[in-house]
Amino acid sequence: MESYIYLNNISIYAYHGVSPQETKVGNTFLLDLKLKVDLRQAIESDDLSLTVSYADVYRSVSEEMAIHSKLIEHVAGRIVCRLFAEYPTIKAIDIKLSKQNPPMGADITAAGIELHCNRNA
Repeated sequence: MESYIYLNNISIYAYHGVSPQETKVGNTFLLDLKLKVDLRQAIESDDLSLTVSYADVYRSVSEEMAIHSKLIEHVAGRIVCRLFAEYPTIKAIDIKLSKQNPPMGADITAAGIELHCNRNA
């Protein structure tokens, strides 16, 4: 069995970007996470300690989003590293991070990146 924990459409206001405007005014960022975790013991036991708490994951993500970076690639990479470090049962992470209405002179809803990371890769 393959099993996943996911957090979809996390909306966080942050100050990531290259231009002075982005770092001063900020923007809304949307984040999707898919964490590959063996959930068999949690399914059988109904014990929170045998899974990964999505509330704790959200706290970790929020703390990383609060640290300024120029590039969302850097932010996403930090989030992946932190989640692997804090939660040894996570085997793989899919993360999608986008900036709403990026200041690039285009009629665009969002621009972003997507990473697919395995713990041992």
